[in-house]
Amino acid sequence: MDKRKRCLEINGKASPFPELIHFEFIIMGVKLLLEKAHVAGIRYYDVYRREGGYRSVEKALKELGPEAIVEEVKKSGLRGRGGAGFPAGMKWSFIAKPEGVPRHLVCNADESEPGTFKDRYLMEFIPHLLIEGLIVSSFALGSNDTYIYIRGEYAWIVDILEQAIAEAKNNGWLGKNILGTGFDCNIHVQRGAGAYICGEETALLESLEGKRGNPRLKPPFPAVKGVWDRPTVVNNVETLAAVVPIINLGGEAYAKIGVGRSTGTKLISACGNINKPGVYEIDMTISVEEFIYSDEYCGGIANGKKLKACIPGGSSVPILPANLLLKTAKGETRYMNYESLSDGGFASGSMMGSGGFIVFDEDQCVVRHTLTLARFYRHESCGQCSPCREGTGWMEKILHNIEYGKGKLSDIDLLFDIQSKIEGNTICPLGDAAAWPVAAAIRHFRDEFEWHVLNPEESQKRNYGLAHYADPIHVPVTV
Repeated sequence: MDKRKRCLEINGKASPFPELIHFEFIIMGVKLLLEKAHVAGIRYYDVYRREGGYRSVEKALKELGPEAIVEEVKKSGLRGRGGAGFPAGMKWSFIAKPEGVPRHLVCNADESEPGTFKDRYLMEFIPHLLIEGLIVSSFALGSNDTYIYIRGEYAWIVDILEQAIAEAKNNGWLGKNILGTGFDCNIHVQRGAGAYICGEETALLESLEGKRGNPRLKPPFPAVKGVWDRPTVVNNVETLAAVVPIINLGGEAYAKIGVGRSTGTKLISACGNINKPGVYEIDMTISVEEFIYSDEYCGGIANGKKLKACIPGGSSVPILPANLLLKTAKGETRYMNYESLSDGGFASGSMMGSGGFIVFDEDQCVVRHTLTLARFYRHESCGQCSPCREGTGWMEKILHNIEYGKGKLSDIDLLFDIQSKIEGNTICPLGDAAAWPVAAAIRHFRDEFEWHVLNPEESQKRNYGLAHYADPIHVPVTV
């Protein structure tokens, strides 16, 4: 069965997203996570096992042991793939181990960041890769009961995961005394109710306990007092799936892939005004320009248009104009990795974030898209912190006025002031996520905001256009 046909069927039923069949699963260079994505039937245990699945479990449980697994993950340099980029091995090493108290691993599958859909593809098409990673990670952390907290809108994927868990259990990879080692492990799937805030790890834990998904004050951190007040590690889907190739290859070999502190491969959710939207696995050595324009990846800007801007790491990271996306402020080539994308700080850089790569062509309106994001964050704020609760609504109203011809020039400075009072003043990062897009839009596209205010009638009929956003940056020559 070919790729397009497989994308149309889930459990023998029509996919709820048939419009996504044109998306690509193209992996150039090193293949670690999506290497087997095109193998017919890879979603099922027999095929996955035939293709080498669960080898890492055998190696981990029979040869390595918990401490050695943690050391391999540390050696690999694996960073959290959910957005923060914190070293996974270091996070694991923080877990408390009080005698007689159960420990838990929780997989954060609450993928709700606009522009990000990589975890959905992993779970939908290669669920056993996640299950395998969870078993190895659970063994390393001493978790006998492990949880997958999945986004409420991913209802059809719950069935896929539960089927994969049942297959793994029926074949001895889950349950009691796995591989005769004395290690017991069960994996439970918990569906969320569709709240973006539950992607924050402590809000997720509150929801998992059956409470309202409000973020907790830290400390104590989940590694000490997590779900049901027990030591808990929360990791992203892609992070846990990456444990499989780390154990199979070895941490040092994995660390040789990529560049610097951006080791291994990274899944990128590419969307927007490009010819080939989809999920791509990259080794983080390619340039942003190659990723956008190469036929091996995004295939260039759709309909022959020009690149205007891009949000390179999901909706919460700063937007960059074309000239700062392809080159740094120093005139150097910008690459698809953690360090290069953040080069220049927020003044001229952005973040890798969750890997949600959203491309805007010359016809897109930055003010309108900023309003869309502000509306989203206002709607998703839990309301626990005053700066976020009040500030997100205030920003949405001001942006609405600017977009629809009722704004004032003073509103632009007011917007920047509001976002600065939200950033860093909330319990969880949602406040920052709401503030950063507004700050970056004003920082890099201020003249477009001013044009909307000064030309209210014209702005309702056409967009500002490309303007100077793709012009080469002048880099002073030092003698």
